[in-house]
Amino acid sequence: MTITHPLSRRNFLRGVGVTMALPWLESRNVWGDEKPKHNPSSEPPVRFACLFSGNGFHRDEWWAKGEGKALQFGKVLEPLTPLREKTLFLRGLYNAEALIGGIHSCQTGNLLTGAHLAPDGEIRSGISCDQVLAEKTKGQTKVPSLVLGCEQSIAAIHKNYSMIYSSHISWSSPTTPTPLEVYPALAFDRLFRDEVGKADKSVLDAVREDANGFKKDVSAEDRRRLDEYLNSVREVEQRIESAGKAGRLQGWRPTLTAPDMKRPADGIPQDIDQHMRLMCDILVLAFRTDTTRVGTLKLNNDHSSLRFPHLKVDYMIHHLLSHTDNADWLKVNRFFLEQLAYIATKMDAVQEGERTLLDNSMLLYCSSMMTGAHNNDQLPVVLVGKGGGKIKTGRILDYLGKPNRKMCSLYLSLMEKAGVRLETFGDSKELLLEV
Repeated sequence: MTITHPLSRRNFLRGVGVTMALPWLESRNVWGDEKPKHNPSSEPPVRFACLFSGNGFHRDEWWAKGEGKALQFGKVLEPLTPLREKTLFLRGLYNAEALIGGIHSCQTGNLLTGAHLAPDGEIRSGISCDQVLAEKTKGQTKVPSLVLGCEQSIAAIHKNYSMIYSSHISWSSPTTPTPLEVYPALAFDRLFRDEVGKADKSVLDAVREDANGFKKDVSAEDRRRLDEYLNSVREVEQRIESAGKAGRLQGWRPTLTAPDMKRPADGIPQDIDQHMRLMCDILVLAFRTDTTRVGTLKLNNDHSSLRFPHLKVDYMIHHLLSHTDNADWLKVNRFFLEQLAYIATKMDAVQEGERTLLDNSMLLYCSSMMTGAHNNDQLPVVLVGKGGGKIKTGRILDYLGKPNRKMCSLYLSLMEKAGVRLETFGDSKELLLEV
């Protein structure tokens, strides 16, 4: 197809107070490549996201064996079975600085930084790998990075360390955890609205005229893509409006059975399954439109108070449940991995030229410890996506007993595949060459 008037990737659908980046389209160069390699459609960028859940996993059910179509998973990872050929299982990686102290804060606050954490109530970690990538792409996307969470931060001290460390994995400076967005409506607004919090009109209603005009100049297949994308935006909008109406209370149980004040507007959904699913959809939308190329999704804190009534597991908070290692703990583990599988499946259904959105991404899933027993001499790590075709998936990489098994070596490798080459990061000077 011949391009008659190629678009800069700064082109958007616009309305009053609303800006929506375009998805990948075959008939328009919207990614910003000056000289596309294969065809008039420009090469999509590599996206990176880290998903985190606290307190590790069931001691007997986090495992993998085999390769390719024969790759098999333990019960925790079974939700990834349909995606096994696009999954990389990494065994034996660890974070040396997290071995100090053996408590939640010491094991989480430096997970993506590899830095030494300051004690005595002081806040000091390091710049996390996601924010290194965000700095590199600043100015190329509307949002440098999307930092999402499903549980609010904890402001307290635990065994001489701030629990801010337990509540954040993304750090924009050594003393500043990246602001965590736990409100789906505000996360959605940040992607599409020019002023966050202005929700008096539907995003799609605001850009409808511009979208209809744009459709006239693209192929029939691109019109289908654009309609599909706009429908997915509408679906998220509608679910944000209805989130929390079932009223299944999560987390710490209050002393009142009914509120004693007027209900605040636009709060956090009280149904944790709805909350997580909305955040998953928002992350996919952000990547699909190239509104950002970097994201983190903290599903809960490392010292978590979440409960899971939709699983009939509401008799004990997440943190305490992690010490039981029972069937309910396994249910909760699988629920978390279902979020990763959901994101990856949605991304794999989006075609971007010769590859899918998932093929053009790296979804890293990890926790701060292997099990609820606080053992972190090795960490649970899985990667879904091919990093723009640079990662061979459907494999197991075992680093137990090898000299280079640092998490920061993995980050160096992933950042390089996203176009950021560093000599050192955190406590590592070496890539994991097998990744």
